[in-house]
Amino acid sequence: MEFIDPELLAYCESHTSEEDTLLKKIVRETQAKVLMPRMISGHLQGKILELFVKMLRPKTILEIGTYTGYSGICMARGLAEGGKLITLDINDELETMVRGFFEESGLASQIDYRLGNALDIIPNLEGPFDLVFIDADKFNYSSYYDLVIDKMPSGSIILADNVLWSGKVLPEGRKKLDKDTEAILEFNRKVHQDSRVENSILPIRDGILMARKL
Repeated sequence: MEFIDPELLAYCESHTSEEDTLLKKIVRETQAKVLMPRMISGHLQGKILELFVKMLRPKTILEIGTYTGYSGICMARGLAEGGKLITLDINDELETMVRGFFEESGLASQIDYRLGNALDIIPNLEGPFDLVFIDADKFNYSSYYDLVIDKMPSGSIILADNVLWSGKVLPEGRKKLDKDTEAILEFNRKVHQDSRVENSILPIRDGILMARKL
């Protein structure tokens, strides 16, 4: 998943503000109790999300893909006063763990954690969303984008994780075109060709796409 030399990554992390006790706990418990723990945002990406949100000071964030709550807590820390994070996930087996982390964060009153299929939930959310973070099943990235873009005002931001897909976006990085890779390639093309946004891909961890609505 990493795209830079491990020593350079370690240097970046050692020069990034340290994780607090709660974030370290989330990492430990995710690694010990949850399948595919590498899906967690982690130290470097989590701090980048937190700082980015602190710069934007959004009133409403929509997160598609809660996982164990690491990225949600990082982003909720940067909300404007009275702001809200709506975070969606389909895995109800993690609910008790995640709600516990949100309570420990002291931000539970600002976090609206909803379980279910995001494709069904998003159409019933009013918006507007100042920031949307997409980090769920790759097959539906384009569908999530279509569902949120008209609920976002000018100047709002969409972030999407894993858009480099472990290098599989490059021909030499894949042996065959699986459905998830195909979906990521289509999503990256879709956003890049959308005249409603300006965009860039940041080579952080597994790649973060950033799109600003015009």
